Amino acid sequence: MARFIVRRLGLMFVILLLVSMIIFSLVHITPGDPALMMLGQEATPEALEALRERLGLNLPLYEQYLNWVGGVIQGDLGNSIKDNTPVLSILLQKLPVTIQLTVFAFVIALMIAIPAGILSATKKGTIWDYAGTSFALSGVSIPPFFLGILLIFIFSITLGWLPPSGYVEPWVDLKQSILLMIMPAIAIGIRLSAEITRMLRSSMLEVLGADYIRTAYSKGLLGKTVIVGHALRNALIPVVTIGGLQLATFFGGAVITETIFAVPGLGRLVIDGILTRDFPVVQGAVLLMAVVVVIVNFVVDILYSILDPRIKLTGGQS
Repeated sequence: MARFIVRRLGLMFVILLLVSMIIFSLVHITPGDPALMMLGQEATPEALEALRERLGLNLPLYEQYLNWVGGVIQGDLGNSIKDNTPVLSILLQKLPVTIQLTVFAFVIALMIAIPAGILSATKKGTIWDYAGTSFALSGVSIPPFFLGILLIFIFSITLGWLPPSGYVEPWVDLKQSILLMIMPAIAIGIRLSAEITRMLRSSMLEVLGADYIRTAYSKGLLGKTVIVGHALRNALIPVVTIGGLQLATFFGGAVITETIFAVPGLGRLVIDGILTRDFPVVQGAVLLMAVVVVIVNFVVDILYSILDPRIKLTGGQS
């Protein structure tokens, strides 16, 4: 286990280094001049050049990258070009909002997917199976941004049941905070619930045909005991994989959803940073998302050995 953790941490460092290069390159090749956006079209060439020099934008790209990475290693992500606020403090303000949205979406996805997947597998060929399969296909096919707009139209504009957009901290007004999170969480979580439903159904069908399941039934164990205690545990291994990967991508998928529902999280921060050409903010936010993805994948690998003791984590393989 120790060798595996050390090897994976080294791999995580290499991946994040490559990701940082890609992020930095993509941000800086995007058309637009931050100095011009800050000073406006009426700014003189001298003022623009002075601002670029102050921000370090006149340095060669490789020097800018090395300066940025050096700061990141020391915990300094730079300052926002827009208002000179430390990027790290901005991210720490926005991160809890995105985490709250992600947790809501993940819980909603599991509440739908696990019962639907189990029911679809145990009732194969029935109307329940067809309903679960149809839901899985529909959920994967509908883009989250379109579902979000549809939810606003139905539940806010037409029925008036939920507030259309905005955000309130849970400690300020818990009820309003939950109400505001329901629709964006559903918009993000439906796709994950559909994928988990499809994966769990397939995995459950394979496990239910195994010899040890038939043996458990022959011993007189109740159906619920066999399904939950034996079949579901082994069927969860591929589900953990897809669930972990999708949980990580929630941080990226929240970009458009947070914008639609006016949720002030990391996703909306990235959009605002791109529009204002705020390089440090965009780089810091996307790098943070990459760190979350890498960490979640690491945790998923550890969960493998917990769900199935036959899977051993070693320095050479997992």
